[in-house]
Amino acid sequence: MPALALPLTAAAVAHAVPAVTARGPARRLTPGLAGEGRPGGVALTFDDGPDPDGTPAVLQTLADLGWRATFVMLGSQVRRHPDIARLVVEAGHEVGVHGTIHRNHLIRTPWAIRRDLRLASGQIAEATGVRPRWFRPPYGILTAGTLWAARDLDLVSVLWTAWGKDWRGGPPDRVAAEVMRTLRDGGTVLLHDSDCTSRPGSWRSTVASLPLLAAQVEGLEVRTLGDHLGPAC
Repeated sequence: MPALALPLTAAAVAHAVPAVTARGPARRLTPGLAGEGRPGGVALTFDDGPDPDGTPAVLQTLADLGWRATFVMLGSQVRRHPDIARLVVEAGHEVGVHGTIHRNHLIRTPWAIRRDLRLASGQIAEATGVRPRWFRPPYGILTAGTLWAARDLDLVSVLWTAWGKDWRGGPPDRVAAEVMRTLRDGGTVLLHDSDCTSRPGSWRSTVASLPLLAAQVEGLEVRTLGDHLGPAC
């Protein structure tokens, strides 16, 4: 093996190690990163927006339910739909960073990730007037480069404890049941307000699942990541 191969292999492994938090038992070792917050409620988050169709529909349903949520936005979508991004904040919700493009960080260098997050943060801040605090990587896959870039840009990384797999579309009751399969008091829910990386029209399943979820989480406060995790996260 060439002399350079071992250091390069070690660097690649170190870069990839945090990806184990994407699924499974490793999440339980990092409750804050997983989105486990204070009891008495759950955080509701939406990835991949803003979207000119899905986001307004989600906002209307949230208003009907009296819920507040965090919208984890793609910079590329914000650039296309800055008025929709602004609408999210005007409706009283929170914004976070999902990156500029939806690409797996395992195949990106730390410097490319940092450029991506910096650009997205700036696009979101310019469109909404709010500097985003929260960050979630595409596919929930963290790398050492991801963590370095987020920390350098003063972003707090948060994944989720329950997801609806709503990108598949399908019956809304299936989305709600998937969320409730792993949702517990103090958890964080991942859904999507855009179909830009999902099955076309899948946001309709998401919107229709929200009233179904309301019946399941009655008695729990549905809140933003800021309210859920607090300033000490």
